[in-house]
Amino acid sequence: MDIHQTEEQQVEAIKGFWKDNGNAIIAGLAIGFAGFIGLNYYNDHKLQLEVNTSEAYQVMLDAAAKDNASLEASGKAFITENNDSSYTMLTAIALAKEAAEKQNWAQAETYLAMAIDKSVDDSIKAIATVRLARVQLQLEKYDEALATLSVTLPTAFSAGVEEVKGDIYFKQGKTELARNAYQVAIDGAGEGTNPALQMKFDDLAQVVNLSK
Repeated sequence: MDIHQTEEQQVEAIKGFWKDNGNAIIAGLAIGFAGFIGLNYYNDHKLQLEVNTSEAYQVMLDAAAKDNASLEASGKAFITENNDSSYTMLTAIALAKEAAEKQNWAQAETYLAMAIDKSVDDSIKAIATVRLARVQLQLEKYDEALATLSVTLPTAFSAGVEEVKGDIYFKQGKTELARNAYQVAIDGAGEGTNPALQMKFDDLAQVVNLSK
């Protein structure tokens, strides 16, 4: 995964992959399982359920986009009806984003935790993990946010993790730890450093220097 992609670009790329290849992946898994357990029932019934879920997920997104409507009602209904489906993770990500846009941080936290729990994709799980820590920061759950970030994530997300850690430390008044975390994030991002991150580091460096 390109380390310089934004989280939104990463999510859209993964959603696009699942849209284009989801049915083929499901079919391949189903055929493999059918060969292993020797049950035509799985191939005929379980596969059809997964394909139907894939189609229902796309219909839900298309309808929301055309009507410019809230995803909340349709998304909740989809999750309730397809709780064991891999598409639950993508739906939960979308619902969390909408909740965050409304600054409903508690609800966003719930949906992101669901996305992590239901995730079958390491990148989606990493994105949800970093976002969950940001939401917990908004809720002033600093220790929980740091615990959320303590898990092992793909290297491509290291810079994002360190930036959020810096934000948490700053809110806790731990300026030296915040400065160090921002520096690690900048080093990890390289030429793709977010200007906002550089600004946070520079501002904090001035605070540290003035306090000496």
